[in-house]
Amino acid sequence: MRPGRWFAACALAAAMALVLPACGGGDDSGDDGGDQTPAPEVTGEIGGKLVISNWDAYLPEDLIPNFEKETGVDVELAVHTTNEDIMGKLQAQNGSGFDLVFVSGPFVQALQQQGWASALDHDLIPNAANLYPEAAELGYDVGNRYSMPYTWGTTGLCYRTDLVDGEQTDYAVFHDPPASLEKKMTMLSTDRWLLQPALLSLGYSINTTDPAEIEEATQWTIEAKENLLGFDDTTFYSKLVSGEASLVQAWDGWCNYGIAEDPNIEFTVPEQGSDVFTDAMVVMESSENKASAHAFIDYVLDEANGKAVAELVLYKVPNRPAMEALSPKLLKQYPNMAIPPAELLAQEPEEDLGTEGTQLWSEAVAKIKAA
Repeated sequence: MRPGRWFAACALAAAMALVLPACGGGDDSGDDGGDQTPAPEVTGEIGGKLVISNWDAYLPEDLIPNFEKETGVDVELAVHTTNEDIMGKLQAQNGSGFDLVFVSGPFVQALQQQGWASALDHDLIPNAANLYPEAAELGYDVGNRYSMPYTWGTTGLCYRTDLVDGEQTDYAVFHDPPASLEKKMTMLSTDRWLLQPALLSLGYSINTTDPAEIEEATQWTIEAKENLLGFDDTTFYSKLVSGEASLVQAWDGWCNYGIAEDPNIEFTVPEQGSDVFTDAMVVMESSENKASAHAFIDYVLDEANGKAVAELVLYKVPNRPAMEALSPKLLKQYPNMAIPPAELLAQEPEEDLGTEGTQLWSEAVAKIKAA
């Protein structure tokens, strides 16, 4: 992912509020409501036109041209800026208009609950065998019945080792910082990440919908706000590079963008734990070219293409041979790319909060930003 276009603007609350009122309450288990019917067999020839929506600069430049050359499929790539952007487009067209979309984990749940996500025919995705076993354990879609993971990562502390004393492993630094870090820190402003340091410091789930816990986390964050340079989703790693900030809350891949410019920057997962987030590929139920959509997913999960994705976006991919093929030099430069799947999946996954939970979170974030 490239700066300024992915989780930086990914306000989960907006899209969840948009699509979930039609879906009922907030089951955050990742279950599909008990529907365990076998996936339908996908028929039809590979070919024709395939319409895909993805974030900008999130696929290697030659991946689509090579896929078209090898399969004869004509691919039209649409760009969405945020998860709520593509969800809004789908809502306006009742789930149609695209054959395949890239969305983040909780949005897979929303698509499935709306009936817009097609159950996958795994027989048409043999390269799914390249995925780590842990990739089938993601709470939003256990068994990858409706999606295949594309990238995954976590959130933590990203800081300048030459400007900060000692290793930083505690989210409490935002609430009770040393004098040297006052007004030299930023926290992420997107709803699901803004409350995360507080919730984890207080021992609560990052998916809580308990009003009392959310209120306690809100007050913690309002107090921490006094110590910050600001809330920042887009320029925090640049502030580290310039020295305007010394420590920031960051997504691991975005911390890598800073490391690329200054080797004094380091990423750590806080001792309180963190999240695990995933971007995934979903075939739309409305698609009339599901065979080609499955072929595209299979192509993405090829070892060489998975390696190219990781090298482009500097995020981990759930593709075992692709990760094993990465240069040791790259992993040494960006150590968080070498976090093993078992360690990554030990963190708590982002899950759908449901309509009422989303509203509580939105109100909390508005209160924090207005304080």
